[in-house]
Amino acid sequence: MPATTVTAPAGRGDSPARPAGGAPAPGRRRSGPLARIPVPLWLLLPAALVLIPLFGYPLYQLGLLSVLKFGQPQASGGVPTEFVGLSNYTDVLGDEQFWSVLGQTLAFAAFCVLATLAVGATCAVLLTRVGRWPRLMLMFGALGAWAAPAMTGSTVWMFLLDTNTGLVNEVLGTQGHNWMYDKWSAFAMVAVVVVWHSFPFVMITLYAGIQAIPDSVLEAARLDGAGTVTVFRKIMLPMLRPLLVIVVIQSIIWDFKVFTQIYVMTGGGGIAGQNLVLNVYAYQKAFVAENYSLGAAIGVLMTLILLAVTAVYVRSLRRSGEEL
Repeated sequence: MPATTVTAPAGRGDSPARPAGGAPAPGRRRSGPLARIPVPLWLLLPAALVLIPLFGYPLYQLGLLSVLKFGQPQASGGVPTEFVGLSNYTDVLGDEQFWSVLGQTLAFAAFCVLATLAVGATCAVLLTRVGRWPRLMLMFGALGAWAAPAMTGSTVWMFLLDTNTGLVNEVLGTQGHNWMYDKWSAFAMVAVVVVWHSFPFVMITLYAGIQAIPDSVLEAARLDGAGTVTVFRKIMLPMLRPLLVIVVIQSIIWDFKVFTQIYVMTGGGGIAGQNLVLNVYAYQKAFVAENYSLGAAIGVLMTLILLAVTAVYVRSLRRSGEEL
């Protein structure tokens, strides 16, 4: 008979047996700080290597410019650049016009975000209810609005809203009406153009999310007696929550920093600056008044406000998700 080898059981202080070559036993994870990094972060690493330098360096230059005294004399080289610390921020925060423009910007952005979500979600649901050809026509029409550059779209809408020859006044029978004269009328027309440019992204994203929901889940809910509102609130909305986070954050960023539509349609901020938003206000301070460091300070404050609003929204959304 061949000889058999008897292996004594490992004691408490003995190390477990390893395979040949010193490799760790199967099923064991490697230890170390790199092993603690989640896999999604590793997948985001290539994009981070491109985006961090691409956005980080301009933000660094913006922050650096905001703590300097840099205007047209410094840009031409006739006067040396001077470090002023937080003086530019003090001047901006002490300006009453800044707070007035900030309030207008927040109200305008909030209205545009809500309107974009409402129009985009309605069109997304409509795409699931109509036939093939109406669906294709709606999608191509929406993508045409999405593909149009902001400058081109704003100029076309200005032709449509022209006081004497505009199609809008012709259809409504309001020849001679100037839509850009009144403050709130001008804001409303600009909001229409912003929503027209933005809703296709929301529509396509939510339509894809709705199509990804299994029909068996919806049928099971209806068989259990759930109505349309209950199905939407208890099933569809939680499953669409990740997509809603994306479209809301994108809409907040886009609508808060609107520049082209306001600048083109109101002629740089409206009559006596009545239609100013923060981006146009920063442009006027930087390039019209030739105070580049003051415009940079406004840009830094806009970035901080966007980060704060986005963080509050994501945190509240996570809390509501935990309660469901």
